[in-house]
Amino acid sequence: MYKVFVNDKPLFLTNEIAKETDFQLFLLESIDIEQLIIKMFQNKIQKAYLYYPDEKAILKKMKEKIPVCKAGGGLVYNRKGEVLFIYRNGKWDLPKGGIEKNEEIERTAIREVEEETGVDQLTISKKLQKTYHIFKRNGKYKLKVTHWFEMQSDFEGTPLPQANEGIEKAVWLNPEQVKEALKNSYENIKLLFEEEKLLKT
Repeated sequence: MYKVFVNDKPLFLTNEIAKETDFQLFLLESIDIEQLIIKMFQNKIQKAYLYYPDEKAILKKMKEKIPVCKAGGGLVYNRKGEVLFIYRNGKWDLPKGGIEKNEEIERTAIREVEEETGVDQLTISKKLQKTYHIFKRNGKYKLKVTHWFEMQSDFEGTPLPQANEGIEKAVWLNPEQVKEALKNSYENIKLLFEEEKLLKT
């Protein structure tokens, strides 16, 4: 099952039909995906499931219905075990951005962290899960697939937010501050921390 976020609301891609009642179930094959997305953006639908019988092909099927853009991002630790966060559009987020032509996705992730925060001396320690969310650009809905990497940095200076990208702050947060920041973050960022067992509740 895949979890795609539409305006921070979950859209599940599934090959199982569950007998629950708090969500709407649609057939991926026949759904007008744009209409569904619009309803989710308008808060008319809070949670939805898209059903397709073949789990292996489900994401491919979704990609036939909506343009996809690929991005790379970093969950970056410094030597003190603090995590690098950015603050943009009133929310805490992790540095990430779109892939450039012929670029390896690992390179994208490192480049975007450097550009958005000024933090360098980055090494990738492991590949994390991908996250999925739908956004609107130039009047069109797109599915953004972000490849996340855990990184370590020996950077000693002060992070520098990339103002022309609307980033107001770039800061290192300790585990307690991370918990606080995640209360005002995006669902797919929370998912990343939950998945990595970094959120001890």
